[in-house]
Amino acid sequence: MGEISFDIYLLSFYLKPVESEMRQFFILQFHRKERRNRMMRKSTILRVSIVSLSILCVCVFVSIFSMVPAGFAQAPIKIGAIVPLADVTGDQAAKAMKLAVNEINKAGGLLGRKIELITVDDEMRPEKGAAAVEKLVTVDKVDLLVGGMSSGALLGEIPIMKKYEKVTVWIGGASSRCEQALGAAADWFFHLHPWDYEQSASYVEGWVAITQKRPEIKRGKWFMAYEEGAFGTASFKVGAFYKDWLTPDGKPTQLEGESFKSAALGGGDYRTVLRHAMEFKPDIFIWAGYDADALPIMEQSKEIGFAPPIFIGAPPGWPADFGKSPLGEGVTLYGMWAPSIKEVSKVSKHFWDAYIKEYKQEPATYFAPLGYTNICFLADGVKKAKTLDKAALIKALEETKYVSPIGETLAIKPSNIIKHQGFTKQKILQWSKGQQQVIWPFEFATSQFVYPFPSWEKR
Repeated sequence: MGEISFDIYLLSFYLKPVESEMRQFFILQFHRKERRNRMMRKSTILRVSIVSLSILCVCVFVSIFSMVPAGFAQAPIKIGAIVPLADVTGDQAAKAMKLAVNEINKAGGLLGRKIELITVDDEMRPEKGAAAVEKLVTVDKVDLLVGGMSSGALLGEIPIMKKYEKVTVWIGGASSRCEQALGAAADWFFHLHPWDYEQSASYVEGWVAITQKRPEIKRGKWFMAYEEGAFGTASFKVGAFYKDWLTPDGKPTQLEGESFKSAALGGGDYRTVLRHAMEFKPDIFIWAGYDADALPIMEQSKEIGFAPPIFIGAPPGWPADFGKSPLGEGVTLYGMWAPSIKEVSKVSKHFWDAYIKEYKQEPATYFAPLGYTNICFLADGVKKAKTLDKAALIKALEETKYVSPIGETLAIKPSNIIKHQGFTKQKILQWSKGQQQVIWPFEFATSQFVYPFPSWEKR
């Protein structure tokens, strides 16, 4: 073998191991690259899958969200209600308000928003009522205020209401002292319940009509027992104009009165007042207090043998079981509504049926349909205004006419002081066989007036 050939041989000998190692190196690098490529492909597929799943979730969410009623799409419209929940008037008014809110929400809410009703108990106390207004406005952030019953509580609430001037639709507080406290500038306040002087005017109208139809009924001498708070005292002061009311034979009407402490506010003994009334020998005896006074007054009247020819009770609401007591038979009362006229209109019948279906009990006080009216009237105003803007809503409520379950169409007009007054009249009714029967107005009458008041021995 030549020198050159030997060198080449030696070179090829030494290069073989290198070639083998190089080949292994490149094969290893190739596999590593393949693994990286596979991992990158898997990562890409995973990222695409996640993005696709996210898009799918968004689509599903949008689809589901689009099927939710519009009332749940935005923050709710908050309505704050203030009522005395331990009193039958407040309890049934609150239930009727809730019924109306539920019906409105099921129909789609207001302005595409759900209504949220927040109810606070004022316990018929001014300080509790004032605190309730403050809480509802500053803590709960309500848009609107509704409710009411006690005049005394309203007097405590008015200064706080004036502080915030929320649009307020109120169904209680009959005392004209409340109207004076509000003043003419309170254009944000809508009062649906008749003021005391409006009620008295309707009573005079009613008794004139009744005595003209029934000349044997005497109305020359009146005695009023009244609770010592704002409601009772204002009622007696307004009743003072009866003295200028002439009897059918041209004589002036006689009126005497005396106050008592209501059982609703810690009282409950009426015997002294009842004895003074019995000594006066009135043609008509009337007491103005609360539902807690009703049965005790009747029990103590029977105890002392007091049975005037006409016995009138004038609380805002009666105990739910008052009609079941034989003591209530023949008692005359004042009110805006009675179960006996539950079918006076389609709205009245709907309210009656819906209330019983929801609560498994009959509404016993006119504050039940009045509470329902409270929410529905306000809701109609919001619909008309198409906004919660204060000025626009006030204008819309001024123009709203609502066919109420009370049996009358609610329309707003000025009263003696405030700009926005609703109903102005009461009805004269009588308890008969456990039911409140309408005596006057005659177009609503469901029974003849039983006169005189039955003696205790005949019960």
